Amino acid sequence: MKFPDFDSKKEMFKFLVKNKNKIIASKKAQMKCADAFSFGIFPVNKSGETLKANTPVKEDVDTLTAKVVINTTNVMDSHDDVHIKGLWKKSLSENKDIFHDQEHKHSFDSTISDYEDLKAYVQDFTFKELGQNYEGETQALIFDSTLRKERNKFMFEQYKQGRVRNHSVGMRYIKIDLAVNDKDYKEEFKTWNKYIDTIANKEDVEMQGYFFAVLEAKAIEGSAVKIGSNTITPTLENNKFEPLEDTQKEIQEPLKDTLKASELKEIISNNLKNF
Repeated sequence: MKFPDFDSKKEMFKFLVKNKNKIIASKKAQMKCADAFSFGIFPVNKSGETLKANTPVKEDVDTLTAKVVINTTNVMDSHDDVHIKGLWKKSLSENKDIFHDQEHKHSFDSTISDYEDLKAYVQDFTFKELGQNYEGETQALIFDSTLRKERNKFMFEQYKQGRVRNHSVGMRYIKIDLAVNDKDYKEEFKTWNKYIDTIANKEDVEMQGYFFAVLEAKAIEGSAVKIGSNTITPTLENNKFEPLEDTQKEIQEPLKDTLKASELKEIISNNLKNF
């Protein structure tokens, strides 16, 4: 899609609303890899005893158990998307073939755990329980994954040494709405008002003036990834949640109220480059 020059947010909103169906169709057509989250790992020894979490395992074990935060709701991510609570309900009830993968490769030798060794579910937390200073609540997509050395020896060793710090969900969007902070667009403004007060990084969203509300998504896999980019990155340990020091990221620079045409064109082109 070719983007025109914009002299103001008003012109950008007009463009977004006019092309809403095309943009949403493009989002749905893609296999999307979400911003990543950190994990808590619970190694199990040969006697079936659970060892201390989040530390390298010195014992000679063949099985590890990882409790992984794959995704959270109510945060605008780097794709301008806000996942809405309940988006995984239908997928988790219908799709049992979710798997634990390595870097979204989707190959036999990249699989870490097959669906029979994985339990996927959602759990509600406050942001403060996840170690964040945000107010409000979020719903986390969690994987309880049994890692077997014979399945993927390389990744087993990475987990065993405590080197895997981030995970990301691979998914397809099913239902999406555009939210715009402009009362001239009745439908989009209604969506904005419905969700804006639930978003953790609300101030950044208000500066930008729009977001895409993801109401339903199909979870296909959750992957171990090298680098994460989401601000909500908890480490799980015995159902207690503490933030890692190196998991914070700078939120992308929000739109100013007035921008030069060239500046606004560059921002909208970057934000919507996939569409």
